[in-house]
Amino acid sequence: MRTYSPKADEIERSWHLIDADGLVLGRMATEIARLLRGKHRPTFARHTDTGDHVVVVNAAKVVLTAQKAGQKFAYRHSGYPGGLKATSYAELLERRPEELVHRAVRGMLPKGTLGRQQLAKLKVYAGSDHPHQAQDPQPLEVAGARRAG
Repeated sequence: MRTYSPKADEIERSWHLIDADGLVLGRMATEIARLLRGKHRPTFARHTDTGDHVVVVNAAKVVLTAQKAGQKFAYRHSGYPGGLKATSYAELLERRPEELVHRAVRGMLPKGTLGRQQLAKLKVYAGSDHPHQAQDPQPLEVAGARRAG
């Protein structure tokens, strides 16, 4: 028996719509990473991008548990000496909620070219409006993510 390896032209990508309203950030990010990688498909191959497109709406309404909002920081560096900037997750959620979700998912994908290719299929929006109606994304109830409240 020969091992099957999916070809790029054989992969049919679908679109998923996730409403982040009340979902816990980490649990939602793991489900998104699973969809982006294609692990939900029977033809999954770790060396090939077999994943789907994911649209996340209401990113501003995502929930952080256990006081992570005030205690956890997102870091970036300008490249110059002393150029390390730290932003708390609470501030990031208030100012750029799309970046918060994007960072959480990026950390769960493979590092390198394949991970960047998979991350390009993620679209995150702070509000409920998105420009992807033409692709007809299917609403998805995130199975592992619990709604806080």
